[in-house]
Amino acid sequence: MNVHAGNVLAPPVPRTLQEVGVPVIMMRDILLKTMFRMNLDQVSKLSRVVALPLGLTQELVDLARQQKLVEAMGTLHANSGGEMAYQLSDAGRARAQDALAQSEYYGAMPVPLTDYRAQTKRQSIRNIQVTREQLLGAMGHLILPNELLDHLGPAVSAGRSILMYGPPGNGKSSISNGIRDALGDNIYVPRALEYQGTVITVYDPIVHTLAPVAEEDPNALRKSTAGMFDQRYVYCRRPTVITGGELSLSMLDLVYNPVARTYQAPLQLKSTGGVFIVDDLGRQAEPPQALINRWIVPLEEGKDILALQSGEKFEVPFDTLVIFSTNFHPNDIFDKAALRRIFFKIKIDGPGQADYLKIFAMVARKKKMPLNEEALMYLMREKYPLIDNIYANYQPVFLIDQMIAICNFEGIPYQMSPALIDRAWANLFVKEEAIVH
Repeated sequence: MNVHAGNVLAPPVPRTLQEVGVPVIMMRDILLKTMFRMNLDQVSKLSRVVALPLGLTQELVDLARQQKLVEAMGTLHANSGGEMAYQLSDAGRARAQDALAQSEYYGAMPVPLTDYRAQTKRQSIRNIQVTREQLLGAMGHLILPNELLDHLGPAVSAGRSILMYGPPGNGKSSISNGIRDALGDNIYVPRALEYQGTVITVYDPIVHTLAPVAEEDPNALRKSTAGMFDQRYVYCRRPTVITGGELSLSMLDLVYNPVARTYQAPLQLKSTGGVFIVDDLGRQAEPPQALINRWIVPLEEGKDILALQSGEKFEVPFDTLVIFSTNFHPNDIFDKAALRRIFFKIKIDGPGQADYLKIFAMVARKKKMPLNEEALMYLMREKYPLIDNIYANYQPVFLIDQMIAICNFEGIPYQMSPALIDRAWANLFVKEEAIVH
């Protein structure tokens, strides 16, 4: 049975071992490794850990029993609750250790890559239509010109790549986070994927935020569809991966653990169905052009190519809203071919004087700093002409925080004055001068 969660079709619960889609021998070995590593002896507990329905878990246990790898212990030991307990036989422990020598992975059964491709289509980032109200709701803490939302709205709804550029300190990172918050719905993230007998872990609690799943009412006359989805997936908010100057090309490859002999999904695979934000583009060790070249095929074809340690390459879905943010002009860091492949280019400029004053008043109110007309007039007439009246969104926060720090040090109530503006302004910019060594 297919179940909807929000507007996303949930992965159906497998009804047979064949529907799990993983080779039976591989499932059996994962079961044995899980029993060995976690010392589990009841099918109900194993079912929760290997993320399969109770009946299918029992089938795997029965298969292992037939092969003399598992033995029944009966129901008489403490805390059994009347449930049959099982243990690994000597042959089962030997097989578990052999399997662990090949791969340390145990726990939830992986999802076949082919099944995951189908689920990715069901919950594609390109299926989302974001309204102006949703964007405003997610960015209500920002003062943004209406024409900026005119550009952002279609870009987010298209689920295509976005390049935001402009002078530093004008909220490109905050806008990126606002886009993430505007998406709002939830998707299903696989705990792990299987390809050609290789397991790749995907679910990452650092990247993926659990979404609440409605609990079943035990007194309900009819069973609801709450929680009725393939438990090999985790129900999460659409994921967001944020990287900055630390991003390197190697972080976009499969991460192989030679000790455990397991793979971990790269950042862009973890962000499938969500947002991948590359902040401060141009600050990375690799040139921006090299990073963009790595994304060309995924951005155009909706698929990425990954490689195993053996050198074998395979395709995975690339269903991610990629947001690049840079303080450089695009023509200075990209060639025309690269720019053509970035679907939306949006300039984020500094505010005009009217919006700057709105931001200043909003920040002051939030930080409980009383506004002073004389101090504001002094700031506008005496200070900003020194920098050609170029305003930036970060400046009100910086100046007000400076004045708060001064007031705290002097032991006086929060206030602003021309004298305090002077002291705060002195820390906003560094004076150009030669340093004698």
